[in-house]
Amino acid sequence: MTIRRAGEQALLVETGSLEAAHRLDALLRADRPEHVEEIVPGQETVLVVAPDADQERLESRLAGLLASVTDAGPARDETGTAARIVEIPVVYDGDDLDSVAALTGLTVAEVIALHAGSEFVVGWLGFAPGFAYLIGLDPRLHAPRLDAPRTSVPPGSVAIAGPYSAVYPSASPGGWRLLGRTDVRVWDVAADPPTKLPPGTRVRFLP
Repeated sequence: MTIRRAGEQALLVETGSLEAAHRLDALLRADRPEHVEEIVPGQETVLVVAPDADQERLESRLAGLLASVTDAGPARDETGTAARIVEIPVVYDGDDLDSVAALTGLTVAEVIALHAGSEFVVGWLGFAPGFAYLIGLDPRLHAPRLDAPRTSVPPGSVAIAGPYSAVYPSASPGGWRLLGRTDVRVWDVAADPPTKLPPGTRVRFLP
């Protein structure tokens, strides 16, 4: 685990694992250090943006938090309780169900059963506001992105690409393979917080 300067206004904490990144993110949000404006968790990092902070003091604070971060046990949220489970109902009628079945050598029914039978965890947000990368996809469903991305994917589309699954939070271009759709809004700018799927959240899809 290391702490690096990221420009003049931020520190990048390299945690060494996704679980440690989630724990550090939760600790920082539970007791946000003074002058910290933004906390951005990644796969094995947490970016801490604090333009007006004493960088050496903040770095010392982060080092102390890192000492308490371990990978043991389930992920915790900012309250210290086990990460919650969000259940997302899905209509599995996506345009790429047949191609995923063909690529993986499975039947459509098997693709649906494997996707719905997996328990995912939100690794991080990226690509677009509210776009959560879900980790935990059954290896038998790993499939490459489309050769030619769609110019527009409807919001609520449930998709897979490589080792990840996701729910498109808004209409956008995208090359992930569409398995189905949900009416659950995973991103709402009027909500607090705006994302329904913050890092560390466990997710299950219900057919």
